[in-house]
Amino acid sequence: MVEAAKLALSGRVALVTGSSSGIGASIALELGRQGADVCVNYHSEKDQAEAIAQQIQSIGRRTVVVGGNVAAAADVQAMVDTTVQRLGGLDILVNNAGIEHEVSLLEMTEQQWDLVLGVNLKGVFLCSQAAARQMVKQGRGGRIINISSVHEDLPFPGYSSYVAAKGGVRMLTRNMGLELAPHGINVVGVGPGAIATPINKGTLDDPERKAALEHQIPLGRIGTGEDVARVVAFLASDAASYVTCTTYFVDGGLMHQALPL
Repeated sequence: MVEAAKLALSGRVALVTGSSSGIGASIALELGRQGADVCVNYHSEKDQAEAIAQQIQSIGRRTVVVGGNVAAAADVQAMVDTTVQRLGGLDILVNNAGIEHEVSLLEMTEQQWDLVLGVNLKGVFLCSQAAARQMVKQGRGGRIINISSVHEDLPFPGYSSYVAAKGGVRMLTRNMGLELAPHGINVVGVGPGAIATPINKGTLDDPERKAALEHQIPLGRIGTGEDVARVVAFLASDAASYVTCTTYFVDGGLMHQALPL
């Protein structure tokens, strides 16, 4: 069974945006373990991206490392073109790159709003469009998997730009899924809850804050990047060929928790 799982994505090529660290790195590694060749994209962490690529290469997969800003159309097209040229095509896109900034609605600047919406929503559009065009050209279908958040549904005071972007990703996922279905391209969202990544270091290093967060999660623990990555690998495989236009939440039940007043 282990060997069969490793071959689930054999012969396929994946591009994972923002995969130099955190959830993106876990996804890139898992797709490699499942048999895919992987383009590791980074924005500023080149050394970390190359380290992830080396780990994927160590299990026999081919990789390419490409820097680029997902909110810039020229960078995105170069990323897709390099993937196709170096790895032979593109079958799986994982839109993982994302940022968040805590700032109140009353204090938020136009620049802060534009930055978060640019990466988290415009970036999903640009990468999906470029990847879908390539997939249509290839004529063998494909998968676009958008890493959203529980906050595509749940409010998050102090993060208005983030929830607006993730809410947009929710509907973009559904709309793209409908438009691309005739081409055999499935579009699915994955909504992580509380996941242990570098962005949550402040909470993870504070016992009281960590315990309070765990109390909100019915399964009683903070998730890992691997928890998310395994769901992404499933959605990228033929086992999920009838799944599109929806979001899979990986949150330990957080979205449905009713805390006592």
